[in-house]
Amino acid sequence: MPDRNDGLNLADQLCFAVYSAAHAFNRVYKPHLDRLGLTYPQYLAMLVLWERDDVTVKAIGERLALDSGTLTPLLKRLESAGLVRRLRDPADERSVRVSLTDQGRKLRDKARGVPIAMACAIGRSLPEISQLKDELAALRDALDVIAHEAAAETV
Repeated sequence: MPDRNDGLNLADQLCFAVYSAAHAFNRVYKPHLDRLGLTYPQYLAMLVLWERDDVTVKAIGERLALDSGTLTPLLKRLESAGLVRRLRDPADERSVRVSLTDQGRKLRDKARGVPIAMACAIGRSLPEISQLKDELAALRDALDVIAHEAAAETV
């Protein structure tokens, strides 16, 4: 019989709790984002652009921790939907700038209810949600440091 105290139980894994919570978030977000015509990754890209319009693909990728191979098709779909424009940066032809269209700017107003709906779905107070977000961000940052150190050791 396996040792039940060896730390290898699924229910004991923090990583699985975070992973399964992310999937649960996506299921709750989906109907709200469907009304906007966006997928969750597209919504995140639009959040970046609603904060600051006319940025490079690289800047969006850095904010979302996505590489250009993942981000470019996502941005192409947003462009096809008429929400963004992608243009080569005249100052640096290697760089592509992304800006909102009028339709993309108007979508922001339609999206205002999404964070409120999600806060209600979570069922915690705004200070509790803020604290949880801060704790998860600190966890992510600590893991990023470890991952970067490990990657540097293998070079």
